[in-house]
Amino acid sequence: MKTLDLKKQFKHLYQPSAKKIEAVQVPNLQFAMIDGAIEKGSEPGKSPSFAEATQALYSLSYTLKFMFKKRKTDPIDYPVMALEGLWWVEDGFFDITVKDNWFYTLMIMQPDIVTPEIFEEAREQVRKKKGDSEMLNKARLAYFEEGLCVQTMHIGPYATEPDTIERMKEFMAENGLKDNVGPNGKHHEIYISDPRKVSPDKMKTVLRHPVIKVSSSGI
Repeated sequence: MKTLDLKKQFKHLYQPSAKKIEAVQVPNLQFAMIDGAIEKGSEPGKSPSFAEATQALYSLSYTLKFMFKKRKTDPIDYPVMALEGLWWVEDGFFDITVKDNWFYTLMIMQPDIVTPEIFEEAREQVRKKKGDSEMLNKARLAYFEEGLCVQTMHIGPYATEPDTIERMKEFMAENGLKDNVGPNGKHHEIYISDPRKVSPDKMKTVLRHPVIKVSSSGI
């Protein structure tokens, strides 16, 4: 059986060091995606629609994985990748401490062997097994090219992310880069740890921000 070692291939994007900030060029990658918004007065960990979107993405991703792994001709195995979230606001400045005005795109990376036709077949399998849902219907397969970004591994609870983001901004300033989160870019989190299984102080989350070069003396 052929194996696609996606975690090894993209280790630099999904397992960065927590000890340093780095600039990376993120290529055009394929994802299963769902767009949504956090309900007023809520937050990601308590949002019903966010939970439904997460469940739909994992259901689709595992169904796709086993469709390839169990096929009789040319079976292929690959890991289901981490859940990711792109976050933004549409009513002003993005503030990571204010969460009930956030819009999101939740996504899980898919290998290029997943075609739109196979994706639709997987959606139908999930629908037959678990029933229909709004988020399952909203799921889409699309490519996303993030380009030049600054990233690091944040270790600890989500509440302490602002401290890590300040370190990222210091790195940007020192290297002739400008944070592009805002009208032109989105705050990006990759959830390496499951908060249901890992204590908050040990949780791992990749934080990534798109940047633009503002000085030729930097990176």
